[in-house]
Amino acid sequence: MTKFISIKEAMKKKEGKVAVRGWIYRERGSNKLKFIVLRDSSDIIQCVLEREKFEKQWADIDKLKVESSVEIEGTIKEDKRAPTGFEISAEKITIIQISEEFPIQKDLNEELLGDRRHLWLRSRKMTSILKIRSTVVGAIHEFFRSRGYVEFDPPIFQPTQSEGGSTIFEVKYFDSKVYLSQSWQLYAESAVFALEKIYDMSPTFRAEKSKTSRHLSEFWMAEMEAAWMKLDEVTEVAKDEIRFIIQEVLKKNKEELEILGRDIKLLEHYAKAKYPTIKYDEAVKLLNEKYKMNFAWGEDLRTIEEEKIANHFKVPVVVTHYPTQIMGFYKPASPENPKEALCFDMLAPEGYCEIVGGSERSLDVKDMEKRLKADNENPKNYSWYFDLRKYGSVPHSGYGVGVERVVSWICGLDSIKDAIAFPRTMTRVTP
Repeated sequence: MTKFISIKEAMKKKEGKVAVRGWIYRERGSNKLKFIVLRDSSDIIQCVLEREKFEKQWADIDKLKVESSVEIEGTIKEDKRAPTGFEISAEKITIIQISEEFPIQKDLNEELLGDRRHLWLRSRKMTSILKIRSTVVGAIHEFFRSRGYVEFDPPIFQPTQSEGGSTIFEVKYFDSKVYLSQSWQLYAESAVFALEKIYDMSPTFRAEKSKTSRHLSEFWMAEMEAAWMKLDEVTEVAKDEIRFIIQEVLKKNKEELEILGRDIKLLEHYAKAKYPTIKYDEAVKLLNEKYKMNFAWGEDLRTIEEEKIANHFKVPVVVTHYPTQIMGFYKPASPENPKEALCFDMLAPEGYCEIVGGSERSLDVKDMEKRLKADNENPKNYSWYFDLRKYGSVPHSGYGVGVERVVSWICGLDSIKDAIAFPRTMTRVTP
């Protein structure tokens, strides 16, 4: 049997006989010569078919269109004129399937590409993004496991909200109703009293009625939680994680970054730089004094403010101590200043803004009950969660990384929708 190798392996061989297979990425030619650019999951390569070698097959070869699947055997050599610097002189071709007219051409708008997402995944752009995404996910697992964290999986069906009642997806659950997970956090907090240091990679669902390029209704969160950890330590873990992810992408995906046109030197800077930490107070002062924005203390930072702050430092920046009044019920007030919560966000430069969010966790049941009531939530629904404060409670902290937001930033994408294979938004649930 013929031993087929990947296009990447064929190019590493540089010369001699090779057998490759894949899909036609581009094709052109004349009545005597056909140039086929073949793609597989590893790369693309130009193949040349001379009619005099394929007279009996020429009628079928002439019918080949983009996305037709073929097997090609021949001799590979270097050729600087070819798209990837190598060319195969074909000696044998096996046609697996002749494609119909491929319904994706240049200049299709985002909506039409969304309708044909199942086919658009074959583009070099999407292939590169998905490879980088795979590296990002693998790096997250490696980062936490190398530090002694245990992977812990939460339920997706949850009886209560954790991030705000207005953003939950309600689901019929037999004769009752539950909600799709907004975060693993409440369940993770129960596990740290057993496992101490845990992490997870889970789908997350937010029913936010937003059509921006930064929001999805279904996305993935890489979250961590650790017993005994305070705010100053958990922010440093987050910084280390983001730097490690970038380092792994640079190590494994430089070719994909080049295909996407990403500034690799800039990513190398992000991978080594120190990330500053500032308080919300300092951020407000920066916005008002440096950028004349007239931003009122007590408001949450919007995209426009986050962008100013991150671009000011030109590297990811951690902002801590947001106003308690606008934070979730589980984010505790600072003992030094009750108006400030012991929480943080990490903001990425170049307009990508928040990529990480976390906090210390409140140990004050009465305060949490009060804040839940203010949010029109029944504290009785959280009785199991409050049990955690009754039996051996200890300080603990955690955070979540928005996987698609990190992928978007690393890849330099215009829209977060391209950071996941099949994006789900308030206007799209197909294909």
